[in-house]
Amino acid sequence: MTASDAKTDLHLYLQSARDALLWKLEGLSEYDIRRPLTPTGTNLLGLVKHVASVELGYLGDTFGRPSGEPLPWLDDGAESNADMWATADESREYIVELYRRAWVHADATIDALALDTTGSVPWWPNGRDEVTLHHAVVRVIADTHRHAGHADILRELIDGAVGMNKGNDTMPPGDSAWWENYRSRLERAAQEAGRTRDLEPGRVK
Repeated sequence: MTASDAKTDLHLYLQSARDALLWKLEGLSEYDIRRPLTPTGTNLLGLVKHVASVELGYLGDTFGRPSGEPLPWLDDGAESNADMWATADESREYIVELYRRAWVHADATIDALALDTTGSVPWWPNGRDEVTLHHAVVRVIADTHRHAGHADILRELIDGAVGMNKGNDTMPPGDSAWWENYRSRLERAAQEAGRTRDLEPGRVK
């Protein structure tokens, strides 16, 4: 084994999450990439818009390296949660290209600075706003992978497509009948557990 470079490792996991998130948009209509599929409105294109904003903030502004990208949904007085959905006027191409430009800007910050470089997060409270580049990159990786997981579920709800990335779905082999049987087994196990364990003394019902 050879010693790995910390920046290389961090970038590998960040890029894998970026690629997975964009892949979840492929082959879908404008409606499907935008439509809210949870009670809190979670949607595919909105996730991309959000993570683009996160990268430009944590790996740009925080270290005195503003991108110059206009992000009106983050301005003072902007509508709450405006970074989590795309308006009808904000095209798929615009959001995706914004995200790709955010990658370039964030990667340039990672390349230019040492991981122990400190910056100040503009939206954190004064006195508690200092962060190292290493911390900021890990935070962005965690956020992006979290939202890539959200995208996994949304895409499966839309058309049944699943997988971690193109060419590697990480799923066990099985046709639709196998998966229906598998899901039915899980449902039966859940019902059985509900009937027995929920009645145990001291359990919250």
